[in-house]
Amino acid sequence: MMYRVLLVDDERIILEGISRIINWGELGTSLIGTARNGLEAYDFIMKEQPDIVICDIKMPGMNGLQLVEKMAVEKPSIKFIILSGFNEFNYAKQAMEYGVKHYLLKPCNENSIMDALNKVIDELKIDAKREQFLLETKSRLDQVQPYVKKQLLKEFITSKFDSNRGIHFYEKLLRVNFEEEFIRLIIFRIEGDYHYEHMFVIENLGEDLFSESVLSTSIGEYVLFLVNEEEFNNLQEKIEQLREHFFDIYKMDMTVAISEVDCITQVRRLYLEALECLGHRFYLGEGSIITKNDIKHENIINDYEYDGQSLCLFIKSGNLEKVESEISQFFAELTESRLTISLVRSYVMQIFLVMIQQSDSVSMQKYMDKMSVLVDMDTIQQMKHFFLSTAKEITQGYYERHKSNHSAVIHRMIDLVEENIGNTEMSLKWVANKVYMNADYLGKLFKQETGQKFSSYVTQERIKKAIEQIQLMDDVKVFAIAEMIGFGDNPQYFSQVFKKFTGYSPSEYKKVN
Repeated sequence: MMYRVLLVDDERIILEGISRIINWGELGTSLIGTARNGLEAYDFIMKEQPDIVICDIKMPGMNGLQLVEKMAVEKPSIKFIILSGFNEFNYAKQAMEYGVKHYLLKPCNENSIMDALNKVIDELKIDAKREQFLLETKSRLDQVQPYVKKQLLKEFITSKFDSNRGIHFYEKLLRVNFEEEFIRLIIFRIEGDYHYEHMFVIENLGEDLFSESVLSTSIGEYVLFLVNEEEFNNLQEKIEQLREHFFDIYKMDMTVAISEVDCITQVRRLYLEALECLGHRFYLGEGSIITKNDIKHENIINDYEYDGQSLCLFIKSGNLEKVESEISQFFAELTESRLTISLVRSYVMQIFLVMIQQSDSVSMQKYMDKMSVLVDMDTIQQMKHFFLSTAKEITQGYYERHKSNHSAVIHRMIDLVEENIGNTEMSLKWVANKVYMNADYLGKLFKQETGQKFSSYVTQERIKKAIEQIQLMDDVKVFAIAEMIGFGDNPQYFSQVFKKFTGYSPSEYKKVN
């Protein structure tokens, strides 16, 4: 199968360049056309139905982001590869919210484009296999599960029939009185790649354990049971037994959602309630047993503020311990906030973009390629682990550079700064006298080996020290901090410098952090 590609960019030289340098046939693709703006691309897509669109972000008329947004609604199966400039991360973040996983920084070479195309092709193949698998699974389910009870539960949940007539029909057929039954609905979700065999085994295990079950079926990736009301601890024990049996066979865990009690005619409401519980798997983690009590939270906030600047300071200083602490606090606060999952994902991706900008351009492209992995993670614990792993990698790079680049003299200068951070007299000349060297030469050496002026370094270290003190204080005393870190009796100047570095006054910083 040849995958059809559309190339979109408002710069003719880029269109022609990419068209020529890529061996489209070798990749199993065919370049079926080019467009100079989003409107032209939109018309082409609606007419020719490409599989892949390589698209610039900034274009006249309809830009790349607007095109992605429209296609997410009208042609969601199309895969996008975004071309973006170095300073267009905000656009990239917005495109991500519409499912775009692949970004290339301009200028990009043949290898990076081919690599992105290969990844997109792999995704298209997986999508096709998944679609085929679902079609085959549905066919097998229709053959091996022609049971009235399974169909009944599906109809109850999806409201496909008139409730009164339908209920009376099935009451006569199954010789039960649904209105006298009080039940719970249980949803099992397999963690990992599931197959029909897995779902079939869960249903059989459940039918043995839930001897009083009324109905059971599978819908998509879920296995559902309607069980008669019983003491909750007994029910939970049976669920644990089912999970243990399944894990012994397949070494796969399951997340379980349990509804509250109601009559069977309310099963659709119970289903939606259980689905809501299952959605909180994002916060509670894989393998949880979730009830409505687990998702009741008071004082839930609707917004969260964190710009990642303190994290960037710790990364640049090579301080892994501080980086780990900052990230742990960031994710702990997100978890506690219980914002909507989409908003949490947006915040995490925003800070991830801020963080990877601290790396060099080559590494940044590598981290941007990994963003698709982060986007696909479906629990906050997974996102934290991935985020922390990337932060450690960037921080270690800074640490190694600091370690290898600093000569003995520079190390001595850094030590003097740390030991005398509160000394108002500390300056390049003061340090030069301490190490018996010429101040001008020492300043050039420091700039050469660290990449920054000595005065900037001192100010940076003082602000880092100030941040540490602010985090320890219940009530921020600006004059005390100013004196402690070498600003003497000039708290106003300290506040100005602090705001320049962090974007906040000391008091504001305390509030938002």
